[in-house]
Order: sequence, then structure tokens, then C-alpha cells
Amino acid sequence: MSELEIAGQVVELVRRLGGPDAQAEVVVTRADLALTRFANSFIHQNVAESGVEVRLRLHVGGRTAAGSGSVVTADGLRALVERTLAAARLCPPDPAWPGLAPSAPAPTAATFDEATAYAEPDERAELVRAFVAAAGGLEAAGYCRTAHRSSAFANSAGHSASGRAAEAAMDGIARTGGSDGVARFCADRLAEIDGAALGARAAAKARAAADPVELPPGRYEVVLEPAAVADLLQNLSWFGFNGKRYAERQSFAEPGASQFDPAVTLVDDPLGGSGLPFDVEGTPRRAVTLVEAGTTRAVAHDRRTAAEAGAASTGHALAGAATWGPMPRNLRLHAAGPTGAGATGGGPAATSGADATGSAGPGTAGAGGGVPGAVVDGDTAGLVGRVRRGLLVSDLWYTRVLDPKSLVVTGLTRNGVWLVEDGVVTRAVRDLRFTESYPRALGPGAVLGVGSRAVRQPDRTDGVWWEAPPLRLASWNFTGGASG
Repeated sequence: MSELEIAGQVVELVRRLGGPDAQAEVVVTRADLALTRFANSFIHQNVAESGVEVRLRLHVGGRTAAGSGSVVTADGLRALVERTLAAARLCPPDPAWPGLAPSAPAPTAATFDEATAYAEPDERAELVRAFVAAAGGLEAAGYCRTAHRSSAFANSAGHSASGRAAEAAMDGIARTGGSDGVARFCADRLAEIDGAALGARAAAKARAAADPVELPPGRYEVVLEPAAVADLLQNLSWFGFNGKRYAERQSFAEPGASQFDPAVTLVDDPLGGSGLPFDVEGTPRRAVTLVEAGTTRAVAHDRRTAAEAGAASTGHALAGAATWGPMPRNLRLHAAGPTGAGATGGGPAATSGADATGSAGPGTAGAGGGVPGAVVDGDTAGLVGRVRRGLLVSDLWYTRVLDPKSLVVTGLTRNGVWLVEDGVVTRAVRDLRFTESYPRALGPGAVLGVGSRAVRQPDRTDGVWWEAPPLRLASWNFTGGASG
């Protein structure tokens, strides 16, 4: 049976077993994930998994319950419905039930790439080979993955929808005896990933990070590369633009307020790549502008948080949203235009293929000055060249939220930090611990430059990505060494 046929069968079972007043919504997803891992510069594991999941949420007798299963036989689907109905009888009343999504046409998703969805292991292996060869003898490790999802939705109100998506990602490091360099990229098509460009970038960064010096804690101007900016976007999404946290007054977001620098525009765009055209409640998904030229415009809503806020769902319902809340998961940072000293401005010039992965390669390192390989693309070089004294940061790691309301985060730098003096990268620096409010760091007057090329960074979960250019920020609070 197709996913849509399975979903329709579950809705009919709920009507028969739960009675005509039972309201049901069903999502059926077939997911295929293939992963080629490498370490010590050779492939050590190629794994693939394929499965189907049926998620059922029903509202009956004023109570709401959810269940899931992976057995799509007639008996398996009936058992799912029966145990979810039994759970509903034990649940407390749910007076805030928002009702089912009405029938609405789903938008057209991004182009589906068959070659990526059904990529063979040797295709991923060739990308790994290219990465390792370009690392030039440095020890290399990481993964290349391809993923494919086909999903269908149906509910008791007669609404149904279906769609499919595919994506590819590569994440790797190159390592010297005492330093690492990283390169990551996510795309809708496996053909857009340039393994050699990524390997060369990681190796150049690793060599440039050798022999680091200690630097005292304090506030420094910083240039954050896209991998580091991705951590900002992820935490802004989870803790800031989350409709449940906003309703609970645990979010910094204040729609209508100028909370960010005018250079910043944030858009969640699930249909801009590898996203399904509807959420788990069947609401059509679309691009939602969360921040426009520094002004907060919206937070993400599912049907429940939208009803509480007197708004409409933005199509961000997730499995488990009753606990975690609705979150943007395809967040893109646009340059809203030149503002502040040394801003590069630009538009939403998201890149793909070799340009996005840094194909300019180690040869552009000279644009950043003294340490060859620290700067591997012209976009970052343009920002570094305007820094009087500050730090170039490749990556953030082990970040943890200390205060959700103000979004104060602590964490470590990783995979390369360099001192910049008078626009020149002069020394590698040992990793540092930081404690910083992400909204403050991006606040009015704090963004001194935004690169013109946005690079998509993969998340650990397929279908989730963060897309951003490098950023030059006026101040970042480093509190001590990595061991402190």
C-alpha cells in the first residue's frame, strides 16, 4: 500500500473503533538513510536503514492521545488504533484541543532528486576518496550521507496530503598531530557536494591551526564562519522562535520589536530545500520571515500554540511538539543590506556546489594574511580584512543554554581559532570557553559585517539544516581556556 492508502485506512479504523465523534490525524513516513563513515583516512562502515512509521494522534471524549508503530499490516494498524484509544481514556481532559487542520492544498516542494534518493554506496565512497586525497596525507574522518523521505497525511476532516524529499550531506575533519580542521556541507543533490573542495578546506584549516598560543579571556571582535553561525541559528530556533516557549514567556522574542541588527533577516524556508510540504498536523508549510531587517516579526506555531496566541499555524508542528514546542528547522540568515562599519551586505545569495564548499581552497588564504590556510574563501577574507584586533572562529561546540529567556549560552570553540590584527591573521589560538547571549551578540549595532554567500550546514537529523554566511560581530565574551 502507498503511504496515503495506509493513512486513510488508519483514519477509517479510528471511525469504526472510536465512534463518529473521534477525531484522528495520521502521518505515514517511509524513510531511507544511507551513511558512509570514514576514519583514519579509510571507510570503515557503510550502513543503510529503511523503515516506515505510522503516527496517530486522536481526540475522543474530550481527551487527546498519540501513538506510533511500524507494522503496517491490517493487524498492526488495528493494534495501533486500539492502544491509542485505550491511552486516550486514561489521559486528562484536553480543553485546549485546537481541532483538526481543514482541507487545504499543499504547496509544491523543492525539486526531488532521484539520483540522491537512490544513491549507491560507491557514489558516496567516491566523495570520501576525494576528501581524503585532498587532505594531502593528513588523517581524515567523517561521513557522507544520503536520505530520502516519502510521507502522507490524512485526518478525519477529509484533509490529505503527500510529498517526498531527498538530501545529501558531508561532514569531515582533517587532523595534524595536534590540530583539526573541519568542512561541512548539506545539499538537495549529492552532485552538488565537492569532496575534494571540502577535504582541501579541512586540511588547510588544520595546518593553519598548528602551534596555537594562549590568549587571555575577555571580549573580542569576532568573525564567525558558517559552521559557527549554524549553532547560533539552532539555538535561536529552539529557544527563541519556539511558539510554546513564547507562550510560556521563556523566549526572548518580542514580535514588532527591533531586537537584532538591521543587517539581519532570518527566514525559515522548509521548501527551499529537502523539506516536506506539510507538517505533522497537515498544515501546508511555507517560508516564514521571523526577523526582517532586525525587527522580530513572528515565532513558529503549530495549531495548539497558534490557538493560544490568537494566530494561525505557521506549519511548524513536530512529533513531540506538545513537549518541545514548534521550532523552525530550516533557518536561513539573509544579509538585509549594508549596515554598520565594514558591513559587506549582500542579499540572500545562497550558494551550492563548489562555491559553497569553499572551492577557492587554500590559495585564498593570503587574503586573510599571515597564517596560510586560516581563511579559505573570499567571503570570509573580506570580513577578516576589516578587523583591527579580534578572532576568527571556525566552529562552536558543546554549547549549553544557561538562561533560556535571554538565551545566554556557554560553550567552546573548536577546529581552529586565530588572532586577527589589522586585518591580518597572525597566530593560531588555543580553544576558548565563551559565555554569550546570542540575541545580544546579534543585537542592534553589533553586526559589523555579513558575508554575501550563505552556506548550508547539516544537522544531525536529516531534513534539518541551517544556512548562513560568515558574520563579523562587534563583541563576543570569552571567559577562559577550554579546560576552564
